[in-house]
Amino acid sequence: MLDHLIKGATVVDGTGAPSYTADVGIRDGRIAVIAPPGTVTKETGTSEDATGLVLAPGFVDPHTHYDAQLFWDPYATPSLNHGVTTVAGGNCGFTLAPLHPGRPADADYTRRMMSKVEGMSLVALEEGAPWSWSSFGEYLDALEGRIAVNAGFMVGHCALRRYVMGEDAVGGQPTPAQMDEMLALFHEAMEAGAWGLSTTQSATHSDGDGKPVASRHAGPAELLALSRAVADHEGTQIEAIVAGCLDQFSDAEIELLVAMSAEAGRPLNWNVLTIDAAVPERVPRQLIPSERARDAGGRIVALTMPILTPMNMSLGTFCALNLIPGWGEILGLPVPERIAKLRDPGVRAEMLRRAESKEAGVFRRLAHFGRYVIGDTYSTANEGLTGRVVQDIAAERGQEAFACLIEICANDQLRTVLWPMPTDNDPASWALRAETWQHEDVLLGGSDAGAHLDRMCGAPYTTRFLGDCLRGRKLVGLEQAVKMLTDDPAQLFGLRDRGRIEEGWHADLVLFDPERIDADKATLVHDLPGDSPRLDSRAIGINAVWVNGVETIREDVVTGAVPGTVLRSGRDTRTVSTK
Repeated sequence: MLDHLIKGATVVDGTGAPSYTADVGIRDGRIAVIAPPGTVTKETGTSEDATGLVLAPGFVDPHTHYDAQLFWDPYATPSLNHGVTTVAGGNCGFTLAPLHPGRPADADYTRRMMSKVEGMSLVALEEGAPWSWSSFGEYLDALEGRIAVNAGFMVGHCALRRYVMGEDAVGGQPTPAQMDEMLALFHEAMEAGAWGLSTTQSATHSDGDGKPVASRHAGPAELLALSRAVADHEGTQIEAIVAGCLDQFSDAEIELLVAMSAEAGRPLNWNVLTIDAAVPERVPRQLIPSERARDAGGRIVALTMPILTPMNMSLGTFCALNLIPGWGEILGLPVPERIAKLRDPGVRAEMLRRAESKEAGVFRRLAHFGRYVIGDTYSTANEGLTGRVVQDIAAERGQEAFACLIEICANDQLRTVLWPMPTDNDPASWALRAETWQHEDVLLGGSDAGAHLDRMCGAPYTTRFLGDCLRGRKLVGLEQAVKMLTDDPAQLFGLRDRGRIEEGWHADLVLFDPERIDADKATLVHDLPGDSPRLDSRAIGINAVWVNGVETIREDVVTGAVPGTVLRSGRDTRTVSTK
């Protein structure tokens, strides 16, 4: 007997093969039968007519930060709403475990770091998660049986360093004994199911005290020792961030990434590859590590987003503007002093110079202040400005664009919400994206879902991309688009029996209307612990989502079921060797 039968669906199986019409039956969490319409004779508990709808494998998001959110939101919203059934967490060197049992203050340090570096609500982190674990395995156990998505986690380098070195993790170097302890702790985490190592050397990553996070102090020898440890465990790999990920890698960064992947004999992924036709030299430079890794016996995969994700800004709270060289010290001042500085023409001129300099890297894109759209405002002086473009307001007032923006924000005591319009939304950039997506070492992803909660909402990239493929730019056909969201990331991570619609495979499925699939605009909601805000986006055209054969979403509403699995390396992932 079947648990559920989906009848007459247009099956896009994830392999890239042409779609076909079939009845698909689910039993005991697996795909039990795929047959021509009307030929299934087995009894079935429930069934539905899916004529005219597309049935695809559940989408796999290769880069999220749901490590904490899953405790108060087991549905990983809005990713699950948008058809994502498997998420990879523990990225960028940041995890909630391991935590040293003899130092309770380490949990507070971790919460403040996550709040600063990943834009998570500190109140939500404090109130929404139990913080009852010490080892990485205990953290995984705390999630087991209570999540609606499948979730796998890397172990963060920062947590390993903090556990072994304490406060010396920031600024210090491990002794030989500490390095041995760090490796033993890392092996223990992978034995418990960690997917491998995540680490960061990015200059944008600072802790709650404003200091470079722990892994930024690690030298190549430490990184290579940890990479070699990955090779000892089945189904593991590496995720790494370096400063050059934001723009263009240095020669030393290329050498380091290649050596890490080659030493591990495992894939290494990084994010995010920004594609802009105005900077044609970026993509070739960023793919050099992939070419060299293959020659050295490794594999390096670049993640890139197939959509432009709107991101709001503010001069009043920490955001991407703080990461422009020289801006952080000004935007970190108390509000009255900050306003006084920002109103100084000399200070503004220097800020603009730094924002437009080569050292600003990808953040140069934020320096086009005339292209900013005014969002929410809070003073009578700014009435009627919401939705207007700064360059138009500046022209009316006879002001330079940045000076105009500063005055608008000052009127609101810097609370004004700002929306920068993308500079890379031109046909040439989209053509370059379509070309780059075909590279064997480029993978769609990098949503950062679960992080930067009130600033951006990358989770809906799946539905927006499919809608664009079906009814918009049509840069990729449906079958290939689905493969890029399902089988491609599943193959990178070595997921066992996931990412395709095949008999005997796990029934992670998404049923959608090809005429409607899309994502609604992001809106601010207050539904986190402590009434903290985040941006959310409604899924359009998603009829249903199943995780391990259990319906978790119906018409954009969670069902309350929690059939997800904590995916553990070895058991749920196979080794993807690069040798």
